[in-house]
Amino acid sequence: MPVAGVYDIENKRVAEIELSEAVFGAPVNEDVIYEVVRMQMASRRSGTASTKGRSDVSGSNKKPWRQKGTGRARVGNLRSPIWRGGGIIFGPTPHGYAFRVPKKVRRLALISALSMKFKEERMTILRDFPMEEFKTKRFQEVIDRFGFKKTLFVIDQQRPFLERSSRNIRDVKMVRSEGVNVYDLLKYDHVVLLEPSVHKIEGALIA
Repeated sequence: MPVAGVYDIENKRVAEIELSEAVFGAPVNEDVIYEVVRMQMASRRSGTASTKGRSDVSGSNKKPWRQKGTGRARVGNLRSPIWRGGGIIFGPTPHGYAFRVPKKVRRLALISALSMKFKEERMTILRDFPMEEFKTKRFQEVIDRFGFKKTLFVIDQQRPFLERSSRNIRDVKMVRSEGVNVYDLLKYDHVVLLEPSVHKIEGALIA
């Protein structure tokens, strides 16, 4: 069973915690990670690209000249795609790019991402992060003390002082345990979990 150190905000090791082998010690499956990240990225695409076909552009339906006898190419109307200002042939139309992968695959991808962070020693567990006021400077001091750069914080519940204090710090994101996802785990170099959030994640993924 994996064992990790638990630290306080002074960067002192105060305890140890046994982590679930099924969540933090599982084999890393890169294929399912790829599929889930692709799903998340596709869901974020707006799909609003749009063009007008020949039936959508403005213009007369009148035939510019007679079909034969002028020496010029035949043409139906001014909205033809070969004319300037005409419609677009096979242009993009608004549509959704989102797709879903099975729940078991999403769960396995999240377990793989968490296990990868732990095995690469890019995961830190904090006993707590007390904040009694909105203080970005104090939050930054803790970040500097640990040497965190691009960091994802996972908290167990709503913590207004902590969340707001981190809002203006670049390359720091804070999510609650129920919102942790594969894309964010891969995007950020380091993951910091509050100790209660570890138990919540394990409970959600093992159940």
